[in-house]
Amino acid sequence: MTAQCLGCHRDVGWLATRGLGLHGREGKAACATCHPDHAGIDFKLVSWPEGDSTRFDHGRTGWVLDGAHRTTKCADCHKSELRRSPAATLSPPGGAGPGWLGLDRACATCHEDIHRGSLSQKCLDCHDTRDWKPAPRFDHARTDYPLTGKHSEVKCDKCHLARAVATKRTAAGQPIPVYRPIPHRECSDCHADPHGGDLGPKCGSCHETTRFQSVARSAFDHDRTRYALRGRHATVACAKCHQPGSPKGKRPAYGSCGTCHADAHAGTATLAGRAADCASCHDVGGFIPATFTVGQHRQSRYPLEGKHRQVRCSACHVKNPSGVPRSRLGSSGTLMRPTFARCRDCHGDDHGAQLTGRRGADDCTACHVVQGWTPSTFGAAAHAALRLPLDGRHQEIACSACHGPNRRGLPPMPPAATLGRAGVALRLAEIDCAACHLDPHQGRFATTGAKPKATGCIACHDTRRFRPSTIDPAAHDGYDFKLEGAHRAVPCVTCHDEMKRAGLSSSLVAGGPRGPALPFTRSVRTCEGCHTNPHGAQFAHRQSSTCESCHGVEAFQPASRFDHDRDTPFAVKGAHEKVPCLSCHVPRADAAGRRMVVYAPLSGKCESCHGAARKAS
Repeated sequence: MTAQCLGCHRDVGWLATRGLGLHGREGKAACATCHPDHAGIDFKLVSWPEGDSTRFDHGRTGWVLDGAHRTTKCADCHKSELRRSPAATLSPPGGAGPGWLGLDRACATCHEDIHRGSLSQKCLDCHDTRDWKPAPRFDHARTDYPLTGKHSEVKCDKCHLARAVATKRTAAGQPIPVYRPIPHRECSDCHADPHGGDLGPKCGSCHETTRFQSVARSAFDHDRTRYALRGRHATVACAKCHQPGSPKGKRPAYGSCGTCHADAHAGTATLAGRAADCASCHDVGGFIPATFTVGQHRQSRYPLEGKHRQVRCSACHVKNPSGVPRSRLGSSGTLMRPTFARCRDCHGDDHGAQLTGRRGADDCTACHVVQGWTPSTFGAAAHAALRLPLDGRHQEIACSACHGPNRRGLPPMPPAATLGRAGVALRLAEIDCAACHLDPHQGRFATTGAKPKATGCIACHDTRRFRPSTIDPAAHDGYDFKLEGAHRAVPCVTCHDEMKRAGLSSSLVAGGPRGPALPFTRSVRTCEGCHTNPHGAQFAHRQSSTCESCHGVEAFQPASRFDHDRDTPFAVKGAHEKVPCLSCHVPRADAAGRRMVVYAPLSGKCESCHGAARKAS
């Protein structure tokens, strides 16, 4: 019946498919749950669970009635002129009684928009459902014009029904307040200018909203004079400059800073060889810090580059340095012309005496640049000229891993007294692999070991990483067992069991407990040394019973070297050529219970295989 009901009541179907109203929330199943079948003209088609419509729980529709809506009669809302949603247009014609469907939740659907579209349609941003006035949720502080001082006491209509605002009237002739737009940028938008425009339109530059007679501290706009007050000058007491009875009087001179201020640098602050006015390096925001920029410093004899650009001026232009007469420093006591010919004029030897005797040891720029003290510019290319050229993984390791104070896993550093303030060891004794790294082979492949290699560790490893080694099948030919065929693809760990043990947490000599030794002493020359014989003793009678007599090293199956005609007394010819091997050589258990394919001994007589078939025929 539900589909047939919705065939006429399309408004109900529209609401149900959109999850709207009571039918969208609860009426998606069977219509007959709430609407009994037709039983005559006077029969009520709506079964109200609460008894009648006046007791209906409106919250079931998804819209709880609160505020004044709770006391509103159903018929005051559910009437034809307020049914404006699309569902109303789908209702069957000729319906009698109140229109339960077709209402919309938007306030403007039922209520008149007295703002005439000038404000948002979200009425609940300012109003609630209890009373229209006052607007309890409206906060003037969230508007473009927060109310302060006396403005907070002014009635709304004083501004929103003012003569300067173009208001409209209702049909009854009542003026309609205008809430937007209301001119408010300047006080003169609402207030008459008692100064007749002589002082400009910005009343707020002198007055406050507390009362018109209250004048702000900055009531007088000094910008209207020939000397605008900026920075610290704005906080100076008027009498400091405008001294009554002094020659300066009301109009003091101000052509240069020197008119009021003495030279704090005693003539040592010069630009292009001439003493500069204070404004060349300072502004009215404060004497410290100076406004002399890095760009301006470029015009001096020492342009600032790199990290020098970030150094505080006072780090070089120190206060009251020893040995400099006070008369040369001025009242500021600042050294304006420090020496700068060498790095050591400002910087100490942070490496102690480690570089003594080395060419250019007194020139920091050999390893450092002004862009930053760290990292050093002494890279792998420069390191190549030393006893240990850097390559492979060594190129990626931070310098501090070997030369720094926290070189974990390596022998201890020299005494701190010999390292200098930087705490870096520049002359290291460790240049051999074994000086820094553990030898898991326990010297077996060292130049003096049991299996010596002329180049030591580098014979099997490179500096990129310890594992995997550089030993490949070709290199393995130089050892006891030559790798051929499938052996070339077998992982090293398959034969060298010691590689299965846990590795080192660190390869460094002091990096922790030593790991397992890797002697690689295994010596195997026959197949049986590694592989289990799957044939048992079947071929023990043969003169040559080695695996390689039938199998090659490329793969165990098929037996590439086995020839049935040559190696057995039974030549495979005719139809026998197409018979699968397992048809004759079937698996069975031996005396020990192991299953294996039987290859020998087997009878070559026909009746050994075909006797049963002959009897059946």
